[in-house]
Amino acid sequence: MGQIVEFPSNGSSARGYLAVPSGGRGPGVVVVQEWWGLDHSLEVMVDRLAEGGFVALAPDLYRGEVARHEEPDRAAELMQKLPPDRAARDMSGAVDFLAGHEAASGDGIGVVGFCMGGMLAFHLAAHRPDKVRAIVPFYGFPQGDHEPDWSPMVAAVQGHMAERDDFFGPDAARALEQKLQAMGKDVAFTVHPAGHAFMNPENALGNTDEALAARVWPEALRFLHDHLDG
Repeated sequence: MGQIVEFPSNGSSARGYLAVPSGGRGPGVVVVQEWWGLDHSLEVMVDRLAEGGFVALAPDLYRGEVARHEEPDRAAELMQKLPPDRAARDMSGAVDFLAGHEAASGDGIGVVGFCMGGMLAFHLAAHRPDKVRAIVPFYGFPQGDHEPDWSPMVAAVQGHMAERDDFFGPDAARALEQKLQAMGKDVAFTVHPAGHAFMNPENALGNTDEALAARVWPEALRFLHDHLDG
């Protein structure tokens, strides 16, 4: 369904996987990758967003490098060497690309992120309050010194976290939810009785829960439509 496109990124260029709904128009949604990179499983999620009525773009933050699902050490290496400033520029460029895309409609841009991408979705919302209106982070969020300045963020947040998660634990998730709510942010997390990466369509970590994913995904689509449809 989708295709690889190039888009401007703060004086340079970046690439990503873009899918457009069959109806030809829809709100724009940036999709932020897991630590594997822009792999087939992420392309599947971009296509599913397009099927749900969104113009969806996943920027390739690793610039062509991908770790196989049997290579978690390689994925961790790629994540650790990802330049934060370049990732920020590429995600911001993706926001601007969608905002100006002829197929994009609605009010503002949404962000969906998985694992590392869930954490980065919060950063993008905090850094681009001019465009980002809603985010859906799956099993990922900033913690401690990695938290951004939350004050500019205006996006509504529907977070889906995992009860069994060694990367982004449920207690930390609930603490962040309470912190952001106390700041007056529109934030709601659900901690699901599942393991990390329960949405991954290719069962990357052996934790995919198809029944849970089938229930949660329509909730995420409704939330995005509620906040982005003009």
